[in-house]
Amino acid sequence: MAAELHPGVAFNEAINRRDLPALGRLMTDDHAFIDSEANVVAGKEAVLTAWEGFFEAFPDYRNEWSEVTSIRDVVVAVGRSVCSTEPLLEGPAIWAATTAGDRVSEWRVYEDTPGNRRRLGISPES
Repeated sequence: MAAELHPGVAFNEAINRRDLPALGRLMTDDHAFIDSEANVVAGKEAVLTAWEGFFEAFPDYRNEWSEVTSIRDVVVAVGRSVCSTEPLLEGPAIWAATTAGDRVSEWRVYEDTPGNRRRLGISPES
């Protein structure tokens, strides 16, 4: 039997596949998305609508994770986003997925800075 993916990891895989039904299954009803500038989209339906527009605007966007850690109900990943059509969406980033049971209650993107790494308890850039 294959090990079940952590909901935060499964959520990122659904983003990379542009799989709205899977994202919906993985979100809590009060799910919140917070971008690297602290803009918030709250509520499952509003976030799904935002992802739908995002996927239409940036069809090749994906997150490539190089380091993933899990502490209690939070998965923190370091890596980079890739997007050929929008340079502002491409580059190093940190993601944090807060879970409630088997669903993601918050998906947050951070700039990959030493301060954010300290705040999230991950190792400095090598």
